[in-house]
Parts: sequence; structure tokens; C-alpha cells
Amino acid sequence: MSELYLMMTITDRAVEKKFMSFYREKNLQVMLSTVGRGTATNEVLDYLGLDEVEKVVCMSVVTSELWKELKEGLQTKLRIDAPGMGIVFIIPMSSIGGKKQLLFLTENQNFEKGEETVLKDTKYELLMAVTNRGYTEKVMDAARAAGAAGGTVIHAKGSGMEGAEKFLGVSLVSEKEIVMIVVKKEQKNAIMKGIMDQAGLDTKAKSIVFSLPVTSTVGMRLLEVEKDETL
Repeated sequence: MSELYLMMTITDRAVEKKFMSFYREKNLQVMLSTVGRGTATNEVLDYLGLDEVEKVVCMSVVTSELWKELKEGLQTKLRIDAPGMGIVFIIPMSSIGGKKQLLFLTENQNFEKGEETVLKDTKYELLMAVTNRGYTEKVMDAARAAGAAGGTVIHAKGSGMEGAEKFLGVSLVSEKEIVMIVVKKEQKNAIMKGIMDQAGLDTKAKSIVFSLPVTSTVGMRLLEVEKDETL
């Protein structure tokens, strides 16, 4: 049985192609990337003779088996441990909304389905809905109708979208938005179902949703108050 992880790659845009080429060599097809910037102080940048560096953040779903292979290659081939190359880390996934979506996100990875991942004592989950650009309100309307509060949206570009025809029976555009919503664990299934029903693959939004366990939070008191008021 395979465990699933969300793999996050953060590196300079100048070396982005090296990482993407390496991942494709390892048959990692479906990736979502967005841009960011480093936060080193001006004093550090001046000392090193560097300009402020634009970063790329890449997200991929990987099995535990593929991660072991990628980790070794990142260390030996890309020299990830060298200063300035970036960082790659994984986050355990708890669920993916739909069998076809699961097959699409794990294309070429020989995924063997086991039990849904559950971390003990987790109170919240982070839902990530990958949707076509321009449909975030449709996703949030569906989520709110099922009990969610607010969300956060980031823009991203998808690669490997051509595999969607094979697994999903639909074509997907590369321009994406990712809606991130923190929800109580007991609300997760209803909210994911609401998003899939109202903004899923059968709609123009073409959303794919998955969840990540949240082990600790602050600033969620409002959700607790709202729950108490409904009792």
C-alpha cells in the first residue's frame, strides 16, 4: 500500500527548469506552480552580492515510494543541500475527492490504495481545491453552503494537464487557482462533497479537491464560537 504526500518544492526561478526536467524524468507529470519571493534581509543580499530573488513554488502529489526515489536524486543529482538550491518537503495527505481524480494526480506512480490517512488528535483539515481560473466564488459558495467559513486563493499554472482526458474524460486548462480552506475535521467530507457536486468535473469550474491534516492552529476561535452558538 502507498502513502500519499503533497510535495512542495521552493527554489529560485533561475533553476526551475532543472527541477521540472528532473521530475519529468522520474515520470512525475502533474504539477502546479506559482511564484513567490525570498525574504532575506537587504543586508544579507548586499553581503552576498545578490539581488532580491524571485522564487517558484511547485506542488505535486507523490507516493511514499516515489518520494524515496526523488529524495535520493535531489541530493545526488541536483545537489539540493548546496546553499541557494532551495528546499523540498512533503506533507501527508488525508484524502482526495474522487477515484478518477486520484488516478490523475498519481499518474505513472503505481499507486496502491490503502486506508485513508488519519493523524490522531487532529482537529482541523486544510482543503485545497484546484479550479479553473475565474471560478473561485463558485467553489467558495459550495463550501459555505456545506458549513465552511472563508478561504484563501492563490494563482498557479498546471503542467501535465493533458493526462486529464485519459483519467477524467475531460480536458483541463493550465491556468489554475487554488482555494485553501481550513475546516473542522468532522465537516471535511460534507464540504468536499459540496465542492465536487457544485464545482466539480461536471461543471465549468473543473475542480479537484484534496485535504491535508492540520496538527495545530491559532486564530480559529471564531469557528469554535459559531459552533457553540448553534448548539
